[in-house]
Amino acid sequence: MSAFDKIPDYLLEKFQLTATVVFAALFSLVFLLVHIPFSDSVWFELALTDAFAVTVAFFLISVAVVAVSKRLMALTRGKINLTVLQYVCWNFAEVVVIAALYTLFTVEGSRLGFFTLDDTGNDYIFFNALLYLAVSLGVPYLVAALYFAINDKNNTIRLLNYGNVVSDEEPVPFKEKKITLADNNGLIKLSVSLANLLFIESDDNYIKVWYRANSGELKQYMLRCKLKTIEESFAGSGLMRCHRKYIVNMSQVSLMTRDKNGYVLDLDEVGVDPIPVSKTYEESVLAKFNSR
Repeated sequence: MSAFDKIPDYLLEKFQLTATVVFAALFSLVFLLVHIPFSDSVWFELALTDAFAVTVAFFLISVAVVAVSKRLMALTRGKINLTVLQYVCWNFAEVVVIAALYTLFTVEGSRLGFFTLDDTGNDYIFFNALLYLAVSLGVPYLVAALYFAINDKNNTIRLLNYGNVVSDEEPVPFKEKKITLADNNGLIKLSVSLANLLFIESDDNYIKVWYRANSGELKQYMLRCKLKTIEESFAGSGLMRCHRKYIVNMSQVSLMTRDKNGYVLDLDEVGVDPIPVSKTYEESVLAKFNSR
């Protein structure tokens, strides 16, 4: 992944960002407690003094800054395609802002007599704080990102070719491709023939799988999983993302038309409304439809 690639969507989900804020706050608190006894250049104090009040105020304001920043980051999802470089710069901006706050607290706290420090320049205070904050925030951010990346990878829904699987079922005269869907715990919940799968619809942290049963009846199956989790799994198949809420089986599309709101896909299935195509996917979906 290069610096100009779009970051994975799971890094911008509310749960992941909230967990990152909590983990960063706890890590920073532990780092603070471990660091205080070995440093003679910080004013943090754990005893009930004026310096302790300033310490608590600084810590709470810093957590608030990170929380607000992550909330704003979550709001960009679906509106701005943050790149890896922009994501890193955003996080570094948090470090800079909190380092500036630390410098302000240090200068004003010393002036008001809450604590006494050696006479050091503001630039030294700022860059020293920048170094420590890069560790106390950078480490939990990196660990959280790695954890969610591994978790997302483990939850990826796999496309399987059942022709390569040993089974007690009677062999079919052709290799029937099936899609196997697993929940967020990695437990396989649904296996459906690709020829019967119509589309997959996002519903927050759940997906609805719409498919045609062997009897011809239209059915749906819901499981806890994100649409983004399966998007990387169907390369080379007929499944295609056409909207932030939909993945459609292009082999089931009978007609692609344009109305006042843009393109829609008609699956020619009773009980299934036309599926919208957002502008982001218009070009690729149109190319796929015309190449069938």
